[in-house]
Amino acid sequence: MSNSELTLGAVLARLEEQEREIAAQAEATRGRIAELSAQLEEFDHIAEEVRITRKTLLALPDPSPPTPPAAELADHPAYRQIMAVFAAADTPLRARAVCKAMDLEIAPNNINNTRLKLKRLTERRVLVETEQGLFTQPRP
Repeated sequence: MSNSELTLGAVLARLEEQEREIAAQAEATRGRIAELSAQLEEFDHIAEEVRITRKTLLALPDPSPPTPPAAELADHPAYRQIMAVFAAADTPLRARAVCKAMDLEIAPNNINNTRLKLKRLTERRVLVETEQGLFTQPRP
């Protein structure tokens, strides 16, 4: 055998060894790719479940009661007087008692006008009508 054959044989052996190493690395990489693909598939599945859950929750009605609008008093001195009467009162009042507390003449016209104002305050949730014609401030 000549040196060129020996060298050629060594080169071929080295190439064969390199080929086996590369094949082993390729197989290991395919294994990692399979593991990563399975992991990626699992992440996709979990992400889809989260999307479905979020979509389902958004479709549900809001369980919290709607917040009533902030109560506003009409810009009229009579409403401020009425609220001052209720601030001093410790029991629910009727329109007649409110008129009396405001030093109005106890006349049907005054009582009816006061009752209308009390009803407006009730509609705005500033007052509460506990029974027909009986008004008080809402309790916190």
